[in-house]
Amino acid sequence: MERFATARDAALKLRPDVPVYCFRPHVLREDAKNFKALFPGTTAYAVKTNGEPMVIRTLVEAGIDVFDVASPAEFQTVRDISPDAELLYMHPVKAQSDIRLALERYGIRVLVVDHEDEIAKILRIARALDIDHTTMTVFVRLATKGHAAYELSKKFGAAPGHAVELLQRLHGIGFKTGLCFHVGSQVEEPDTYERALASADWVRNRAAVPLAGLDVGGGFPAEYGHDPKSRAPKQPPLEELMANLRGALEYWEFDDQPLVAEPGRVIVARAFSLIVRVLLRKGRRLYINDGIWASLSDSWTGKITLPARFIPDPNIRRRNGDPEKIVPFKVCGATCDSVDILTRPFYLPETVDTGDWIEIGHIGAYSMALRTRFNGFYPDSFVEVDQPFDAGDAPEGFASLETMAD
Repeated sequence: MERFATARDAALKLRPDVPVYCFRPHVLREDAKNFKALFPGTTAYAVKTNGEPMVIRTLVEAGIDVFDVASPAEFQTVRDISPDAELLYMHPVKAQSDIRLALERYGIRVLVVDHEDEIAKILRIARALDIDHTTMTVFVRLATKGHAAYELSKKFGAAPGHAVELLQRLHGIGFKTGLCFHVGSQVEEPDTYERALASADWVRNRAAVPLAGLDVGGGFPAEYGHDPKSRAPKQPPLEELMANLRGALEYWEFDDQPLVAEPGRVIVARAFSLIVRVLLRKGRRLYINDGIWASLSDSWTGKITLPARFIPDPNIRRRNGDPEKIVPFKVCGATCDSVDILTRPFYLPETVDTGDWIEIGHIGAYSMALRTRFNGFYPDSFVEVDQPFDAGDAPEGFASLETMAD
């Protein structure tokens, strides 16, 4: 992997016509260590967020030795790099063959359920493999409601009364039991975890069984851009959110339980940016070599405000417009699908033109995990960059909350 001081240096030397991911391993290590220092329990990185081997390897070097995994492919990705890592199988709905693989080949002993049929699957396979039930911890996922950019309670989680029954059933079988929840991705309010803990306390008191731990899931917000035109408040800083969480854990008397968190975005988002090239400027439209079917799904959903930095091509000597004026451009992706248009316009200098580059920041979470091979476009070029995206000159652009007419 070639190494550059800045993304601008990479763009101007390589002059890439394909998207290029800029990896900053030192930023990844810093953010992982920062989270571990702030959270009063075990940090289990959520592999679904970004499971690239370079990410897993860097996290292991940073001291992460527990991983939240959801499939055999994720089991193998982690174990190829860290044979001794602990794997937590925290997908609530699992194929029986995957459960057997997890228990038999990978030695996984921590799983999650939100329905009695999942308990039956796990019990059937544990008995067939003659596994001592007391060596296994099965968490019950509790449905919670919170304010987050991406709501995750609509698909998974048991209602409180049902969670009580599941805990009691698991305890009666002989499994160690735990409680977990996931308040959503990119939490927007500091007290979201407190409401989830209040519900967990209600379940714990009524189940009246010993708990082996509490898993508070993910949702810890990453730093992105903030649209100056938006009236919405900025995401709460991690330090503020974690202070609230520690206070709530103490208030609801969960602070003496073994604790687990499953951070993803907050650890890996800042570690990558993406260099894209303007293939064509057509009025106030920019056609770029990436899009919603590749790295920019967050910009399509309209949930995240991505920051952007203009990298002008020095070969363009004559430009139209005012370089100091920031204006909205509708951004179209690389595929021939007419849906491949970002929901939000990007605000960029008025002089941007065909052949220029744009560095889109803080794209480490989900961009690589969700890219597809649609139309044969698949960004897979990487360079290493020293300077963090948020160092140096401030980004000129951002993905706006406003929509833009043709």
